Amino acid sequence: MYRIGIDLGGTNIAVGIVDSDNNIIKKESIPTKAGRNPDEIIKDMAALCEKMLAEKGIMLCQVEFVGIASPGSIEPKKGVVGFSANLNMIDYPIVKKFKEYLAVNRVFVENDANAAAMGEAIAGSGKGVNTFIMVTLGTGVGGGIIIDGKIYSGFNNAGGELGHMVIEHNGRACTCGRNGCWETYSSATGLITMTKEYMMTNKKSLMWKLVDNDIDKVGGKTAYKAAGMGDMTARAVCAEYTDYLACGLANIINIFQPEIISIGGGVSNEGENLMAPLRELVESMQYTSRNTKKTQLRIATLKNDAGIIGAANIG
Repeated sequence: MYRIGIDLGGTNIAVGIVDSDNNIIKKESIPTKAGRNPDEIIKDMAALCEKMLAEKGIMLCQVEFVGIASPGSIEPKKGVVGFSANLNMIDYPIVKKFKEYLAVNRVFVENDANAAAMGEAIAGSGKGVNTFIMVTLGTGVGGGIIIDGKIYSGFNNAGGELGHMVIEHNGRACTCGRNGCWETYSSATGLITMTKEYMMTNKKSLMWKLVDNDIDKVGGKTAYKAAGMGDMTARAVCAEYTDYLACGLANIINIFQPEIISIGGGVSNEGENLMAPLRELVESMQYTSRNTKKTQLRIATLKNDAGIIGAANIG
């Protein structure tokens, strides 16, 4: 028997056929073409599943269920996407619609960050533990909380928005409407903003050379690359970024005391350049700094497959 995991993103739809050992035996992706009628997106999604099953010689009766990881506010029990701006979905019955295009009996939907956390907990950096939290550092700061092997999302399915805890009172404006959210400082977007601010204070910084003197070309890697080349201004950027990131992680540890927190997203590609100073700061900030049992900080291992594997395990 097999399961299908679908990672429905604003840019691409990634589909994987997953076996009983959580191995992805086939994976493909197509453009989402967000902004069009959601029915068309679901139709394409189902068609891709059908095509992949045919190519692998797998019949629909061999598919236990289909799991869909979707951005936005999700109501899993109803099979509904409550709201997803990028996908133009409001109270959209995604499970019902999918079944109209692909004749499978069981279809489930979950928030994409929660699904990614489940994937990492089952087959990645959190494998074998009961309490696991994943933090994704991308355009925003995503979060997924796994307690006793189950996704925790609050009584109204809106829990786990870790990026929207305030760490700087009256700080930077956030898209959620508050000021000083962790996301505004610790996302890749926050890192880029911070990099630009520091560059404006030192026009001789190596970072200017790396972006051809065009500040609009600054990316999430700019400061770390320049810091590795010895630029002191860039090192100051990395130090401040790490300090804000550590603050949020220490808050999470103090509240949940998870066995493992896994860091994913584009910024995590910095590896130990990010993690080594981060662990040291979190160690000094957390309430349990003197305990023998402490939360481990790890880098996520499944990368782009986390959403697929997680979606294939939400049934």
